[in-house]
Amino acid sequence: MSRSCPPPPKNWPNHVQYLTVPRFHTSISTNALSFLKGSSIDGVSLPPAPRSLGAIRLIIDPSHPAHGQRGLFAAKKIPARTLIIEYIGEVHSEMRPTSNYDISLHRFPMKARFVNDYRGIQPKPNAEFADRRTTGGDLRMGIWSLAEGIRKGDEIVVSYGKAWWMARSLS
Repeated sequence: MSRSCPPPPKNWPNHVQYLTVPRFHTSISTNALSFLKGSSIDGVSLPPAPRSLGAIRLIIDPSHPAHGQRGLFAAKKIPARTLIIEYIGEVHSEMRPTSNYDISLHRFPMKARFVNDYRGIQPKPNAEFADRRTTGGDLRMGIWSLAEGIRKGDEIVVSYGKAWWMARSLS
């Protein structure tokens, strides 16, 4: 029985594959796969975030560092410490220097890919990456609002971290 994937959200780029669950690349070792897809139920429950928390928009402000690209914006007020969205993609164990959408949680690279770094946009991030185990034991990465919450219409921004910027400057 095949599962049908819901259609991509509004403003999803045609050239980017839309995923709703992680896909595990063949480069993942059996031990790493076991760690990522743990069988423990002692972890934190990570419910799926409602699709309505973030909306993809084209960035038209010429002073924005990602002008002409896309960002994720709060579709409604997001309370403090709320799961905004899971960060889902292909999980792999090899370096992918050609991708800016690659995150280091055993390489979790959906809509979360449009969350930009706060630098040049806002004085500080209003969200953060945090990894949690689901009740089924899977290790997942999510984007969570910080203590102040996020106002409707604000761009959801995180800190990519110094290592991301250093690696980018070397390429």
